[in-house]
Amino acid sequence: MSRVWIYLFSALCALVLTGVHQVEGMEMFTPSELEAVNGTDVWLKCTFKSTHPLSEERVSVSWSFQPLGNTAGESFFHYQQRAYLPTAGIFKDHAVWSGDIMKGDASITLKNVQFRFNGTYSCQVRNPPDIHGFVGEISLRVVEKVSFSEIGILAIAVGGSIGVVLLILIIYIVVRVFRRQEDDMAVDMENYKSKDQVL
Repeated sequence: MSRVWIYLFSALCALVLTGVHQVEGMEMFTPSELEAVNGTDVWLKCTFKSTHPLSEERVSVSWSFQPLGNTAGESFFHYQQRAYLPTAGIFKDHAVWSGDIMKGDASITLKNVQFRFNGTYSCQVRNPPDIHGFVGEISLRVVEKVSFSEIGILAIAVGGSIGVVLLILIIYIVVRVFRRQEDDMAVDMENYKSKDQVL
């Protein structure tokens, strides 16, 4: 009988501790996928909710990067009271702080993205004692710039389509106007003939 009580007590403790862990969990919100054109800037949005009051002194933010085809990730950005920008590596002069801790925003911006920036970005926020929770992950895909010739072809195709539609519309309106004038002239002739016959 005592063993049953011990098992019940252990199960109850486990449930209570699990509930505390969930209550004190940090909630993270990030888009799962982003696409950016090579050479442009991209905003890596990461927002969070904490069960404890936010404070610039306590809250810390870490961003890490895992390149495509690589299992190991590397931390490249840190924020606590101020932004610690990367001083070396591929993100030097590319990563800037775009967040606002007091508004639950831990976002950064990558300037002038390159193809080597393809991979998964992880955002982690801590607000002691609220340090448990999910890590926000964003899969970034950097794509080729649209060349001038492709833009020109697209402009010609769109412009040509609009031109054809306008031409058809103008022809339709002109034909309708001429038919109306012919009908009016025919009515006038009939009226003129009728007057002649009466006279």
